[in-house]
Amino acid sequence: MKMKKLMMSVAIAATLVSCGGGGGRPNFGDNEYPVVTVGTSNADMQSTYPATIKGVQDVEIRPKVQGFITQINVKEGQTVSAGQTLFVLDNATYQAQVRMAEASVNTAQQQVNTTQLTYENAKLLHANKVIGDYELQTSQNSYESAKAQLAQAKASLASARETLSFCFVKSPAAGVVGTLPYKKGALVSASNSLTTVSNISSMDVYFSVTEKDAMVISANGLNSIPAVKLQLADGTVYTHEGKVTKMSGVIDQATGTVQLIASFVNPEKKLKSGGAGTIIIPRIASSAIIIPQSCVSEVQNKKFVYTLGKDNKVKYTEIKVDPQNDGNNYIVTDGLKTGDKYVTNGVTKLTDGMEIVPITPEKYQQKINEQAKAMSAGDIVGAMKK
Repeated sequence: MKMKKLMMSVAIAATLVSCGGGGGRPNFGDNEYPVVTVGTSNADMQSTYPATIKGVQDVEIRPKVQGFITQINVKEGQTVSAGQTLFVLDNATYQAQVRMAEASVNTAQQQVNTTQLTYENAKLLHANKVIGDYELQTSQNSYESAKAQLAQAKASLASARETLSFCFVKSPAAGVVGTLPYKKGALVSASNSLTTVSNISSMDVYFSVTEKDAMVISANGLNSIPAVKLQLADGTVYTHEGKVTKMSGVIDQATGTVQLIASFVNPEKKLKSGGAGTIIIPRIASSAIIIPQSCVSEVQNKKFVYTLGKDNKVKYTEIKVDPQNDGNNYIVTDGLKTGDKYVTNGVTKLTDGMEIVPITPEKYQQKINEQAKAMSAGDIVGAMKK
């Protein structure tokens, strides 16, 4: 029982001390409240935007011909070079077509050789007045026709060989292999994406800003944006800073935003294409009015503070703040000006028009400490004796 009462007394003392920093207020037996005068200072702030991570080159790999997969030469996450064979499709039919085209070329070549001999012989006979112009022209036409057929056969052979090469699906760029949705033996065609090869030596991070912010950026140029940071999905901040390099010239009609791209180096291959994160843009608010969030009350998405008039009566005053904050303080954009006075603690006990006795925050904290000390020396010791 003694221990339970002791713990209760300690909890009361702890609550009393905590009132010095929150919205509550210890009972001083008077009407004293801490009041400070509004001033300005520079504040290190930051703006955050949801972002999507992509490789600088994400190439979707699709076969140009239909066929069964006979070989898969890579694994997911493997680094490949440009021109490396990733997949092999069943190509027996296409090899047969190549052999047929080669045979057609040989046949056409023999026909050219034959008609060439005939034409050369016709020219000699014509020179000796043995045959007339008609026979000579006919022989020449046969020769030219044979050459055209040879050219056509060679074109067919080239086409057959190219089609055969499509059975060997190669990477068009260096990068990292993505997922492999199809296994050996699957029938695929140009409508199927076999995988994605992403160049992740550096990464592009896409995020969007409001039209108003985009107008400011356009006026000042992308170089006015400081180096940005990337917060990853696990909450950690990426080691390397990035630079905003591109801004879209089109406003998204659905969201009213403009897309920007920040580039990040990726030497450790930590960033993955398709990942998500948060872009952090640091900024400095000069001559800003900064107040603690603990003295601000919120009603229906509106924020209020108690300001002090010359008659020592408080006024419930609406303020507007910067939407970006550090979790402890607000930057006031409207509702307060330099020289105004506001109550910092005990705001839950106040009502509009209430008269108070203003004291400094230091004196207010001193009173809290004195009450806590008195309680620990009296009430707590008394509880231990019972």
